Formats: sequence, C-alpha cells, structure tokens
Amino acid sequence: MTHKSSHNPSHHQELGPKFQPELTPSLEELETQERRLVFRQFSHDDAWALGSLLVELARERQAPLAIDIHRAGQQLFHAALPGSTPDNDAWIARKRRVVERYGSASYLVGARFRAKGTTFEESSRLDPDTYAAHGGSFPITVEGVGVIGAVTVSGLPQLQDHRFVVEALEEFLNKDR
Repeated sequence: MTHKSSHNPSHHQELGPKFQPELTPSLEELETQERRLVFRQFSHDDAWALGSLLVELARERQAPLAIDIHRAGQQLFHAALPGSTPDNDAWIARKRRVVERYGSASYLVGARFRAKGTTFEESSRLDPDTYAAHGGSFPITVEGVGVIGAVTVSGLPQLQDHRFVVEALEEFLNKDR
C-alpha cells in the first residue's frame, strides 16, 4: 500500500476492525450467512427469479452492477446494468472461481486469509488473474447436496457487493418459507 492511498477515506472502510469495526463482518457472521442461506432446490426458474430480483434491487439503487448466476458450470443468468463494464465480467469470473474452488463466499475466503495475517494473493498460490477472493460471489448451496453454483455481482466496493448478494438471497429465500 502506498503512502498516498492511506489518506483515501474510502480505502479505510475496507481495511478492517482497526478503523471501523461495524463495517467489517466477523468470520463467524460470514459463516453463519452461509449456513442460513441454503436452498431446498435450485432450478433454471429459480436462477431467473433470483437474477431478476438482483436486477430489480440494483435498479432501485442505481447500482452499476453486472450480475451472474452459474450452476454446475453453466451460466443460467447474466445482466449488465448501466455503468457496468466488461471489467465487471472479468471480476465476476475471478470471484466465482474462488467459490467453486473453496465452496465458500469469495469475501469469506479473503477474510479467512486476512484473519491469518496474510492475503489470498500472497498465500493461496493461485493466479490472481484467474482467482479473486474479493466480495461479491456467494455459493448456491442446496440442502443435502452442497454447493452447486454461485451468484455473483461486481460493480461496488467488495463488501457492498457481498452485502448486496446476501440481502437478495435473504429476501429470495424468505419468500418461500
């Protein structure tokens, strides 16, 4: 980190507990989200409905997001909203690969490395052009089956990307219960 970037107030929000504890969820909170946000099943129609909900929420907030849902290696949903760029699609692919490899949310994977005093980029031994443990990709987990895919967004700061997906999943899953 350069000296200059340390004076950027928006950068401090992503640094962690030392600066603004309420902004950085604990590992326990992140793991609880994964245990709670589980589907009974996940069909093509579910992907369309969840993707449509994500688009609706993003439009309400005028969020410049790209949104992607993959299941078993197949893209079931993709949308690029105004303000998103092809770079967001590249971030989506990199974050989704982390979920597929680790079976956990991309933000949680990065947080686990940070909790050990290192970073994903330094310690995972994975190509950072292929994998990004930045927030925004969340596993699609089916009861009794496990992780079958990922829902991913890109376009906001990483913690906001993560929280956006979690909020949409909570709303989507609570409709059925």
